[in-house]
Amino acid sequence: MTTTAFAFLVAAYLIGSLSFAVIVSRLMGMADPRSYGSGNPGATNVLRSGKKLAAALTLLGDGVKGWVAVALVQWLGPRYGLGEQAVGMAAIAVLVGHMWPVFFGFKGGKGVATAVGVLFGLNLWLALAAVATWLFMAVVVKISSLSALTAAVLAPVYAFFIVGPNSVYFGTSIIIAILVVHRHKSNLIKLLTGQEGKIGDKADGSARNGTGGQ
Repeated sequence: MTTTAFAFLVAAYLIGSLSFAVIVSRLMGMADPRSYGSGNPGATNVLRSGKKLAAALTLLGDGVKGWVAVALVQWLGPRYGLGEQAVGMAAIAVLVGHMWPVFFGFKGGKGVATAVGVLFGLNLWLALAAVATWLFMAVVVKISSLSALTAAVLAPVYAFFIVGPNSVYFGTSIIIAILVVHRHKSNLIKLLTGQEGKIGDKADGSARNGTGGQ
């Protein structure tokens, strides 16, 4: 790996480490999303606070950062002789940064929005297929984690047909799916025991007034 490629990977990881759930909540005077609900710093948990704007900004921020990390390598990488392999590595690095952010004690989110942003950077049709899957499942079962897991597992299947099995992005989609599923281990247990909450479930009032407990 060249020094330039390594620099792009570090930059992608640091971009991923910007947890918008925490940032937005602090700016809006809300409780830390890691202190209520599922404890996950992501848009779905922020929505439990009842603040739809905060949840939307979190979703947008986490998604855009995934796209930006990929786009930077796509745009600037060729100047330094970097191709799809570097793009794929940056895609994984920004997702790892989101899940284990250096700025927030390595306690990050589950990567769904960031993964979608990454997919938009890699291939538009691949991203749209994954989003359509999430939306379909969300409407049918109304469980965010199950929707995300279904979309993550099917993303490599879509990639197989859209970008081809020999594409670097196909391999990248497999690693992304593994990371997202890994971060949803606790959700899988709750799904199997029938304890998983649904989209829009509210947390207690402390999440809204900024006094969230543990």
